[in-house]
Amino acid sequence: MMGVSDQEEDFASMFEASVKARQFTRGQEIEGTIVGFGPKVAFVNVGGKGEAEIDLAELKDADGDVEVSIGDRIQARVVSTGGGIVLSRKGVRNAATQRELEDAFRAGVAVEGKVDKVVKGGYEVRIARERAFCPLSQIDIARTTDPAVHEGKTYAFRVIEYKNSGKDVVLSRRKHLEEAQRASAAEVRKSIIVGAVLTGRVASVLDFGAFIDLGGGIQGLLHVSEMSWSRSTTPSEIVAPGDQITVKVLRVDEATQKISLGLKQLLDDPWSSVATRFTVGDVVKGRVTRIAEFGAFVELDAGIEGLAHVSTFAPGRAGEWRTSVPTGMTGAFEIVSVDPAQKRIGVRLVDEGSSRAAEVEPHDEAAQADAPPEAAMGSIADKLRGALGKQ
Repeated sequence: MMGVSDQEEDFASMFEASVKARQFTRGQEIEGTIVGFGPKVAFVNVGGKGEAEIDLAELKDADGDVEVSIGDRIQARVVSTGGGIVLSRKGVRNAATQRELEDAFRAGVAVEGKVDKVVKGGYEVRIARERAFCPLSQIDIARTTDPAVHEGKTYAFRVIEYKNSGKDVVLSRRKHLEEAQRASAAEVRKSIIVGAVLTGRVASVLDFGAFIDLGGGIQGLLHVSEMSWSRSTTPSEIVAPGDQITVKVLRVDEATQKISLGLKQLLDDPWSSVATRFTVGDVVKGRVTRIAEFGAFVELDAGIEGLAHVSTFAPGRAGEWRTSVPTGMTGAFEIVSVDPAQKRIGVRLVDEGSSRAAEVEPHDEAAQADAPPEAAMGSIADKLRGALGKQ
């Protein structure tokens, strides 16, 4: 049997809850703090000793996860005061999100959103339970070739349009990234000095070289002549957009803000060991890379070219010697002179089928007697990529 004191205490609690409930009216929007969770409801402190309840389902996100924790403040609407305060966020949460989006639009601050799916012209982005649109051109600074790569990812966006009371919201991740770049550009420039070795991302590849993003929106040019010690390099053989590479700063023009970068400078100069690798009288395998008026250039190894001067060919009609060394041809060549200081090697074509041709000594380990010309001389790109991979 309940004692008098217990009855008084229970009555006092009921009376306090009733008075507290009468302080709020149905439909009133209030703010409270999450203080606990039950199996089906969450408990919200609405001031003093008053506690309200809210359906736990209303605190879950689209994936079914509770999106608040104890101590978090929420906005809700009073839906019942009989026997205690019951709250609901229906209509209130969306309104609060819309106010936040409008405030973010006017203040120019970033909001966090999840890329839900690809739609025509861009992406549908979810911010809380609100839907917004991000154009394809505004999802990244770099051009997006595969729109699906951004699906399911959470990013920071800038609200660039807010119309029709939040029904039309347009976002831009690109503007947010560009702003972050500008903020870090000054710091990045401090590290870009002649001789510095930096890591960057290949932004684009052109016929004459590649542009490397060094961070902070700052790009430098890696010219094709600075990619490899070989003269027959094609930029796309060495790098591809998106590659992370290490480069050396060669020149910085403060007036034009142009930055020149080098890749081959981080690799050993193949000419540094020419004196010990090539000896006058040796017969080696070579590939004709180009023809000039005074002779044919022959690649003896990656980055090492020799010259078969016109005077080394058998006498004949003017220009007839060209027929014996077409571009791309692989054959046996005798070393006739070596000048490491001037980076020059003289060679002479050895007649095919002669005993001397059988003495060929390939200096490229990948060379095979029955391999095609490109394989016999080895892939310049493979060698360079392999060397970079060991750094």
